[in-house]
Amino acid sequence: MDKLRDVVITGAGVISPLGEGRKIFWDALRDGRGGFSEITLFDSSKFNVPVAGEIKDFNPLNYLEKRKIRDLDRSTLLVCSAARLAIEDAGIAITNDNTDDIGVSIGSTFGSLHSISQFDMTGLKEGPRFVNPSHFPNTVINSPASRVSILFNIKGFNTTISTGFCAGLDSIIYASDLIKLNRAEIVLAGGVEELCEETFLCFHTLEYLSGCDGSEPISCPYDKRRKGFIFSEGAAVLVLESREHALKRGASILARIAGYGNAFEPEGDIGFDKMSRGLELAIREALRDASLEPEDIDYICGTANSTPGLDRMETEAIKNVFKDHAFRVPVSSIKSMLGETFSAAGSFGLLAAAGSIVEGFIPPTINYQVKDPLCDLDYVPNRARTLKVNRALVLSSDPYGQNSAVIIERPL
Repeated sequence: MDKLRDVVITGAGVISPLGEGRKIFWDALRDGRGGFSEITLFDSSKFNVPVAGEIKDFNPLNYLEKRKIRDLDRSTLLVCSAARLAIEDAGIAITNDNTDDIGVSIGSTFGSLHSISQFDMTGLKEGPRFVNPSHFPNTVINSPASRVSILFNIKGFNTTISTGFCAGLDSIIYASDLIKLNRAEIVLAGGVEELCEETFLCFHTLEYLSGCDGSEPISCPYDKRRKGFIFSEGAAVLVLESREHALKRGASILARIAGYGNAFEPEGDIGFDKMSRGLELAIREALRDASLEPEDIDYICGTANSTPGLDRMETEAIKNVFKDHAFRVPVSSIKSMLGETFSAAGSFGLLAAAGSIVEGFIPPTINYQVKDPLCDLDYVPNRARTLKVNRALVLSSDPYGQNSAVIIERPL
């Protein structure tokens, strides 16, 4: 079998409550700025939680042509705008000569819920003959990924990954596999989630959200006060490329994908009580795939989202794999600033880890005040830390069993 090819990151685009563009996003993480505000996209007065990570003043016309986006929903507009930024950041020129070698891999799970709701409401109230057929494509889960290909004339493979909380990271893993196997030279990979009433209602009803009990909403991963996450929206798209192709076109390489692992825990539950085995296996597989030892990792970008079970479980998994080194390696959660972006979370985490390598800092876990005996690692509390990072581990876990881990490293 031919030697598998190296996969590198050559660009990124981000639309988030912390800002638009990777440099602005990295600066916000370094400064420890929170991205939460009052909800304006829908009437939140019926909920105990009026706060979310809403992207204010988002204007897709800054990135996309008006005539091409007239009927697109918010999820699709977010990810297509992020894709535009990623393409420009990587300096890619998509032509008829190379379009077949470019693919799209997008994590999206709940992205079409609002569109389905609005489409069906019209059909139920006025009858199926009165729905707008141009809105139907928004009701299918692969709409965001497909529209990226349509808008930018990308004719390679097009895939939608729907693994819940892990979708953003799994889209990176899937894209990396296809580049390694010489089935693509470049892939736009990432995730997207929109803030809409339907998804918000789902998490509110399940009592996942901080503030559901009437207390003040706060995102404080690993902190003993944590009671739930703050729901957020956004899109992060990374440009993955074979190292050979990147060097040939003179691209700037941000980081190398060193290894990754997936594991499913059949006994998964929303309390994460039995989930550490799955996350441990995913981490071990990523280390094995990268031919690394735990001591080789300089930073862990955690999946903790301020829910009691997940934060404790992640800490337990890290300690079981890393042993004594677990207390020396910095671990932080950008969800303290960004919130829980669900299908986009993993791609945001990978972009943050790339920033730690490129910019030389560890993003902080803000709002950290009260230590929890069950969460006793170095969580980089409240202030970013200057540190040369050679290798970073990014984690994602879904309460229903899926676990993913990706290691990136400084390019050679």
